Amino acid sequence: MKRSLLMILLAVAGAGVGAGATWKLTAQEPGRPPGPPPAPPVISPAARGLQGPGVGALGRVEPQSRIRRLAAPGGMNLNRLSRLLVAEGDVVREGQLLAEFADASLKDAEVLRAEAALTEARANLERTIAAGRPSEIASQRARIASLTAQEENARREASRSDRLLPSGAGAEAVAERNRYAAARAAADRAEAQAALETLSSARPEDIQLGESRVASAEATLAKAIADAALSRVYAPIAGTILRILARTGDQVGNDGLLEMADLTRMDVVAEVYETDVPRLSVGLPAEILVPGEPRHFTATLREIGWQIRRTTQAGTDPVAAVDARTLEVRLTLSEDARVALARRSNMQVQVAIRPPERAD
Repeated sequence: MKRSLLMILLAVAGAGVGAGATWKLTAQEPGRPPGPPPAPPVISPAARGLQGPGVGALGRVEPQSRIRRLAAPGGMNLNRLSRLLVAEGDVVREGQLLAEFADASLKDAEVLRAEAALTEARANLERTIAAGRPSEIASQRARIASLTAQEENARREASRSDRLLPSGAGAEAVAERNRYAAARAAADRAEAQAALETLSSARPEDIQLGESRVASAEATLAKAIADAALSRVYAPIAGTILRILARTGDQVGNDGLLEMADLTRMDVVAEVYETDVPRLSVGLPAEILVPGEPRHFTATLREIGWQIRRTTQAGTDPVAAVDARTLEVRLTLSEDARVALARRSNMQVQVAIRPPERAD
C-alpha cells in the first residue's frame, strides 16, 4: 500500500515538471505576435559571396563557337596520319588544310583516272552528236555520185543485153551478168547513201547512250573527289588550335585528331536553378567571379536554354543538392573579360545575373 502511494506521488511530480517546461518553451515574448518565426531566405550556393541581389549560378568558360574536336573523316576506319600542318596555338582560317592521311596520294590518283574517263566520254558524245566531219561528208557524196554513174551504166548494159536476146544476137549468160551488175551497183549506191545519212545526223539512241556514259563518268569523278576529301582534314571555322591529339605517323582513332575553337568571342555557360528561371530574360547584365582574379568581369545574358536537366557543375558547397535541376544559359563576356579568359576554356566560374530594376 505504501509502495503504491509512492508511485502515484512520483507520477504527479513528473507531470508538473513537464507542464512547467512546456509552458516555458511555448511562452511568447512581450510584443512578438504569435506564430512560427519566418524561414530564412534560400540563396543559391554560387551566389554566396557576390554583392547585390540577383540569380546566382555556377558556370564554365567556353568559346561561343564551342570547342570543335576534329577526327578522321573516314568514320571508324583507323588511318595513319601522314602530315600534320599545324601546331597548338596556331590561328587558322576557315577551309584551311590541317592534316593529311596516308591514303591521300592513292585517292588523288583515283581522281585523275576518273577525270580522264570523263574527258573520254564527253569526247565520244561530241563525236556522236557531230556525226561526220565536213571532209568526210564531202567524200561520201563524191562516192555516191560515182556509184550512181556506175549504176546507170550497168542498167544501160543490162537493157541492151535484154533487147538483143529475142533476135538471137545476144547470149543469155551475158544478159544475166549485166542484170546482176546493175543490181549490185544499185545496192552499193544505196549503202553509200545510208552512210551519208549517218554522217550527216546522229541517231537518238546513240546520243542517249553517249549521255548515259558521260553521267556515269561524272558520278565516278564526284565519288573519287569525295573519297580524296576524306583523306584530308580542313578547318570548319576560323579559329585557334587548342590541343593536338595525334602526331605524324600515329593511328587516328576515336579520340580524334585535334581540338580548335574561335577565341575571338567567349561565353560563360551557366546552370541556373529551375526555380530562378522565371526571373531571367535576354539582355540582363551579369557579373563573373573568376577564381584567382581580384576583379569581377561583366557579361550579358544572350541565350536561355530550352531543357531542364540535372546539374553537371560540381560545386564545393557540402550542403548543396547534388541532384538539383537546372537550365543552361549562355552569357557573352565583355571584351576585357574575353582577353583575360581566352586561354581558360572550361574553367569554372561564379555567375550573378542582375534582375531588372523595378520602378517605384
